[in-house]
Amino acid sequence: MENTPLITFDDATLGYGRRVVLPSLTFGLSEGGYLGIVGPNGAGKTTLLKGILGILPPTAGKVTHHRPLTFGYVPQAQTTDDLFPITVLEIVLMGRYRRAGLLKTPGSDDRARAERALEQVGLPHLSTRLFRELSGGQKQRVLMARALVSEPDVLVLDEPTSAMDIAAESATMELIERIHHESRLLVVLVSHSLNIVANHAQTVAILGGAHFQIGPVEEIVQPDTLRGLFHYDFKILEVEGRRLVL
Repeated sequence: MENTPLITFDDATLGYGRRVVLPSLTFGLSEGGYLGIVGPNGAGKTTLLKGILGILPPTAGKVTHHRPLTFGYVPQAQTTDDLFPITVLEIVLMGRYRRAGLLKTPGSDDRARAERALEQVGLPHLSTRLFRELSGGQKQRVLMARALVSEPDVLVLDEPTSAMDIAAESATMELIERIHHESRLLVVLVSHSLNIVANHAQTVAILGGAHFQIGPVEEIVQPDTLRGLFHYDFKILEVEGRRLVL
């Protein structure tokens, strides 16, 4: 049985005023899918993400959300403000404001859901620690818990492994994969790294210069396809069951 379509782009053009960034996009995203968006700075990753979120209407064509959607957004950990003495649990509870109301005090049910979200990301023992005292990898997990506690339909991750060492990067990606497999969330991951996307996403959108191509990872991450996009002869190796793009 096919997964339920959540978002479709029908010949949609995204841009700002008269400036076209991404023209004539046609693709769909379904419940339980995993999209990896990869490309250098300035290629249009943020523009595409805004189109998916529905906060940037297309200048032509159509973007459809097939039902009301809740998005759980996970920013880069280093973009968060560490000045205030906020605990880990308080950070996660922020994800309940949309449902409980911004001016309402979180109730016992909200706290229980926040604690379960921390268990889901493997950090229940850090609930009373100050967020600013955590490592970069731990902060990223807390921000993931904050997104999950909002009960999203779509989990959006913006460069979740930025500035991490290899061990933290591997642990973070394994966590995202586990969350994806345990739920029917649509995962949208933005990354600079083609290797990360190639080994975790089901669908890949590659942006670069005037290029845009989207499709199953098995079709996009191929030497001929990448050569056509970037005019460079990539090598793709299989190392212990993982793709390595060189």
